[in-house]
Amino acid sequence: MGNESYEQALPKQQQPWPGYEKNMRPKVDHGERSYMGGAKLVGLKALITGGDSGIGRAVAIAFAREGADVAITYYEEKDDAMETVGWIQEAGQTGRAIQADLRDQQECEAVADRAYHELNGLNILVNNAAIHIEKQKLGEVSPEQLERTFKTNFFSFFWVTQTALKYMHSGDVIINTGSASGFRGHKTLTDYAATKAAIHNFTKSLAMQLAPRGIRVNCVSPGPVWTPLIPATREPEQVSSFGENTLWGRPAQPSEIAPSFVFLASTDARFYTSEILSPSGSVLNL
Repeated sequence: MGNESYEQALPKQQQPWPGYEKNMRPKVDHGERSYMGGAKLVGLKALITGGDSGIGRAVAIAFAREGADVAITYYEEKDDAMETVGWIQEAGQTGRAIQADLRDQQECEAVADRAYHELNGLNILVNNAAIHIEKQKLGEVSPEQLERTFKTNFFSFFWVTQTALKYMHSGDVIINTGSASGFRGHKTLTDYAATKAAIHNFTKSLAMQLAPRGIRVNCVSPGPVWTPLIPATREPEQVSSFGENTLWGRPAQPSEIAPSFVFLASTDARFYTSEILSPSGSVLNL
């Protein structure tokens, strides 16, 4: 599918928090009709946090079509989560949806435990759950927002990984979702960008620690991506111009990001660790 397939302009729109797939225009492409698996992950077991929508759903679909059983987490969006599970099952794989508030350490630990027991194994961990709320001035970021952003976007990665490592062995893989803003900053997402920079560093530090165990740790850091968070956290006028700062003049669809995760999860990337892939539309260069 060529780039021209996604040239539809984004209309002005807004949604209540946390945003829902069914209300988005244009529809999000997670690869439901386009992704064709190549048996790269046959027999593996994967946990994806924040797998109900956006990048997480696209990765879940791709992993399932590559032969993996997949558990996802979701916060409130049960309908979206069950739709993702449906796509996993349509691929002939086991799918599980686990409701969790990832700001809570005990719930993060329980997620990893449940995924391991319900899938009968855990080979791939994708730390992906995230939130962001735009604020024009630093003083507008409340202590509550700062804590929520860091707990969701970074602490959860730390906590889920701590427990998941009890079950992971040589050849297994951890993939963290970063962001181009973690490299370049973001004028109105100061707290979010800081969490993504932390994730990039966490990836590299953890890779050093786990290399002797044979566990690879990498990161995918996209630029702007069309997900439910966008209309749920921006003014309508901001939505219509979202992604114009890439060389393509538009945001990515999640289906265009998922292949990076498949590559890093597969044996094709067996020499990759401590790496950050950035499918950003060259937003870093603009």
